Amino acid sequence: MTHIFFYGPPGTGKSTIGKILAGNLKLPFIDFDRVIENNAGMSVSQIMEQQGEAAFRDLETAALKNLSNEKESVVALGGGALLRDENRAFAESTGRIILLMAELSTLLERMQNNSGKRPLLAGDLSAKLSALLIKRGEHYNAFPLIVHVDGKTAEQNAYQAQAALGRYHLSAMGEYDVIAGRVSNLTNLPMQDPIIVTDENVVKFHAEKVVEVLRKSGYEPKMTTIPAGEEYKNLETVSKLWKTFLENGLDRKSTVIALGGGVIGDMAGFAASTYMRGINWVAVPTTLLSMVDASLGGKTGFDLPEGKNLIGSFYPPKLVLADAQLLKTLPEAELISGMAEVVKHGIISDPELFSFCARGLDWVKDHLEEVVKRAMAVKIKIIEEDPYEKGFRAALNLGHTVGHAVELVSRFRVRHGEGVAIGMVAEARLAERLTVAGKGLSEAVAESLSALKLPVHIPADLPRAELIRAMTADKKKLNGVVRFALPAAIGRVELVDVKDLESVLD
Repeated sequence: MTHIFFYGPPGTGKSTIGKILAGNLKLPFIDFDRVIENNAGMSVSQIMEQQGEAAFRDLETAALKNLSNEKESVVALGGGALLRDENRAFAESTGRIILLMAELSTLLERMQNNSGKRPLLAGDLSAKLSALLIKRGEHYNAFPLIVHVDGKTAEQNAYQAQAALGRYHLSAMGEYDVIAGRVSNLTNLPMQDPIIVTDENVVKFHAEKVVEVLRKSGYEPKMTTIPAGEEYKNLETVSKLWKTFLENGLDRKSTVIALGGGVIGDMAGFAASTYMRGINWVAVPTTLLSMVDASLGGKTGFDLPEGKNLIGSFYPPKLVLADAQLLKTLPEAELISGMAEVVKHGIISDPELFSFCARGLDWVKDHLEEVVKRAMAVKIKIIEEDPYEKGFRAALNLGHTVGHAVELVSRFRVRHGEGVAIGMVAEARLAERLTVAGKGLSEAVAESLSALKLPVHIPADLPRAELIRAMTADKKKLNGVVRFALPAAIGRVELVDVKDLESVLD
């Protein structure tokens, strides 16, 4: 991994936000100015007064280069630490830079009581700060990763920084990392005797790349390929995986790498969770659906003829590595299917993400990495608060009760994402009828989904009786009622128990 640098004007909260992010990611925190002061044996103010700004910048350059000897850390830089081209080049080559920005009024309010500690702002704080922002405006605006901190708490800004980075350390259900990065990051996780589990479609496009990355790090990975498709997500396939693990000599220290979509992740994860009472596994999702939903949360399992995911376990991977570059080989139909979960996450708690989806498929294709990161952020926040689905995590089932029934009754002619899209519209209409939502919500949801070329109506050839029967077999049923996650507004979902399943299909 590489360092995470916080940079930006004085008063944006680089140290405060940096400490929070370091705690969230279980990484060391480095206050860069304190490092310089320790090295020089005097304060920044004293260095400036006695030696001048040029000498201070020399000390910055020397201290920055010493960071190459430090393990991965979150670093709060001084407000001018990257003015020198060589400093910026070094930071960009050894880490990710997050620029924090704020309005002048916000900065003045924050610094009015401690401006004396900032030599470049001594005197008329308002005039000096305004001039500094103008002078460095072009420099600051040249950084691509920007978080605006106005009007938010430090914790909220740390969350926004994580969403921008696509970096998380989850701990509610075991310790594991989630990274929106590149396949090359895979080898930062120590592993033994890895075996890649993939399917006959994915193996053609991505297996060789993963094998090459592992071999460069000294591993000799084994690989097994299974048939592609939901119809093979069954006990027979899982049993074959167990036998393959045994035949390849896997023991309790071995690592399973699930390379593929949600079906691969579910089955490889379940096989890992039960082989020798549990061995490590890693998820490398190759579909949008898996990146933003299926690979997150630690759910594993397989289907029975009576319904989806009726057998399974909560068993998180040690790492989820989502590389948006892998989506370039994804057929458009699969990309579209995955966007249903992105829309779902927008409806649950991110209205801006929902508005992005409404811009249509072409916009999404041009901003895939941003879409992946924002959708991941929604799910991660929910699963950390409710890892075992005892409460609000059930909001993630929005669209799934109807959607799973549509999938099953169609004999999987309808893809998962298509089923969820259909389900979200049906459930939004139910929410309107129950006055959980105001009129017009279902139309807004349907319009956003249609802009992404997703279906919004239950296929006419699917028998209602079979759909209802499939819903009654849903694992969310309890005491004769089914708990639905119904949209109350864009950004808010309510859990509602429904007994009359006929009304769901009206």
